[in-house]
Amino acid sequence: MTGRVLVVVDMQQVFGDPASPWFTPRFTEAEAVIAGMLRSFGQRVVFTRFIAPQPPEGAWISYYEVWPFALVPADDPLYDQVLAFRDTGHPVVTLPTFGKWGPQLREAIGDADEIVLTGVSTDCCVLSTALAAADAGVRVLVVADACAGASDADHQRALDAMALYAPLIEIVRSADVIGV
Repeated sequence: MTGRVLVVVDMQQVFGDPASPWFTPRFTEAEAVIAGMLRSFGQRVVFTRFIAPQPPEGAWISYYEVWPFALVPADDPLYDQVLAFRDTGHPVVTLPTFGKWGPQLREAIGDADEIVLTGVSTDCCVLSTALAAADAGVRVLVVADACAGASDADHQRALDAMALYAPLIEIVRSADVIGV
């Protein structure tokens, strides 16, 4: 893959289900924007998926003491992609970390020199992925209207923090990326 690749971070049941303790408000709005962007990227799309470590180690032990509901196997329906993004044929990078940037995602995007970052949550997994990718020398476009945070305020704070990394990270709107 050359040029831009759309990276869709953690659009999963655990964040999209209103009954989940990790429900992300505005998930549905971000999902709709991402779905509209998929056509523009064709095969240049990579999804990521958060799972619980088995077993948790280090600081993750106390983390899952606070969130025991999420300490389930990777194949638990809790960690499924939401229906709109299941079985798309695109690569899926699955990791037990907030940030998804690393060797697996680097390999999945091929020789692309820019990622278009979308997904949830802006203030956790998107932020962690953006900063690590920028540190690795990849240009990052964070699509504000294709992300959702734990709250509107947290979403905006994360966008503001990432904007401090310009020009490595640029905050954009979906229309800027797909030319609408």
